[in-house]
This record gives sequence, C-alpha cells and structure tokens, in this order.
Amino acid sequence: MDLKVVKTDLAAIQSLRALFLQENNFQVRYDSCHWRGWADEYVFTDGDTQIGYGSVMGRDDLKLRDSIFEFYLVPDYRNRMAAIFAELIKVSGVIYIECQSNDLLLSGMLYEFAKNISSDVVLFKAGSSTHHKFDDVIFRKKLDTDRLFDHQSEPEGDYVLEKNGGIIGSGGFLLHYNKPFADLYMEVQSNHRRKGYGSFLIQEVKKACYLAGRVPAARCNISNPASKATLLKGGMEIAGYMLAGEIK
Repeated sequence: MDLKVVKTDLAAIQSLRALFLQENNFQVRYDSCHWRGWADEYVFTDGDTQIGYGSVMGRDDLKLRDSIFEFYLVPDYRNRMAAIFAELIKVSGVIYIECQSNDLLLSGMLYEFAKNISSDVVLFKAGSSTHHKFDDVIFRKKLDTDRLFDHQSEPEGDYVLEKNGGIIGSGGFLLHYNKPFADLYMEVQSNHRRKGYGSFLIQEVKKACYLAGRVPAARCNISNPASKATLLKGGMEIAGYMLAGEIK
C-alpha cells in the first residue's frame, strides 16, 4: 500500500463524508465543526485512490486541533485500519481521541490507541411513543408577546407550556446537525419541576420535530440523572455515549 495522509479541505472529503454519514445513520454531535471551520481535515490515499479521511478539532481549545473526532475508511481498507490510524496520529500530532460509542470504527480505534478513557455525555435517539397529558397545561408555539421565565441552562425555546395563563416551560430543537437529525432541548421553571412537565414537553417537542421533517435526538450530561430520566420518560432512548481518551 502506498499510503499518504495529507491535510486538505472539507470539499476534498465531502464524498467520503457522505459515505460516513450514510453508514452511521445517527446524529453526529460535532457535525457543525466542519462547516464552521473548527476542524482540520485529512485525506488518506493509496496511490491515486482516496480511501478515507480523518478530522481533528480542539478538545478544550478550538485553536489547538489536538483531538481526532471523525475517522472513516472505505470497507476494502479496513483490514489495515490500525496502520492507517497510526499514520493519522503521526501526521496530525494529536494527543486525544473523542468519539461517540455508536461510531464503531472510531470507538474501536479509541480502545486500541488511547488510555484513561472516560465519558461525560449520554446520547439519545427517538424511542417509543408516549402519551403524557395534563388537562390544565397547554403546549403551543411561543408568541412574540409571551414573557418567559429566566432560563438557567437552556435557551428560550420556540414552544412553550402554558398553565393558568403563565409560561412554565419552553423547548425546541436545534438544526445545526447532520440532516435529518435535530437536537431536542427544554427547560421547566424551577418551581414546576419534578411534576412530569419536562417529559410532557419533550414528548410534544419530539412530535413537532417530526412534523418539521427532522428526526429527534438529544443529549445530557452523564452526571445529570434528572435530565436523563426526563428524556427517557419523554420518549427518547439511549443511543450511546461520548467517549474521550489520551493517546498512549
């Protein structure tokens, strides 16, 4: 094999990345790093043939470009995956690997090449339908005249929960991910939490996401059991975990 790993631009790997997205039919958390200019792209070639690519970002500082976060090889070359990945590490000079556990190629390389592996984020995909209902709560689109409570962790959403004329929750879905996926978010006013309103809000935002032509996904911190329980009760299910480790 006449292997070369060369730094390139996003346009040069778009066809390979289309294969990556097709094979991995899930929300890619760091998808926007590519088109926002937060990633360095590397193409792998065997002679004149493109056989794969790798993407590098800054794990804690966007300027450092010290972490591999995407890796793809066409199937015919996966028997040489470890050697190609080792060359990517050498050429890019990275010191970390960060990936989703449902990305089998890169998570395999993580366990082979990294140490001190940990996870801090749970990833979710759409699960079964739920049927939560509150007779005194209305789910609707936010109006320009609505006055929302101060949000502590999430942005104000495009949809709200109204109870007795006041807004007790808001949520929505973010679209800066690989199509057709969107990322659900919500927040309930502090004095209305632990009453099931969060799960009801996720359930209804999930429906709105589908009606907008997107597939719902979500994530939360692994140390936040309340958010995890809310997402599960609202009709999401665990799809994987964000994993990170240091190059050995």
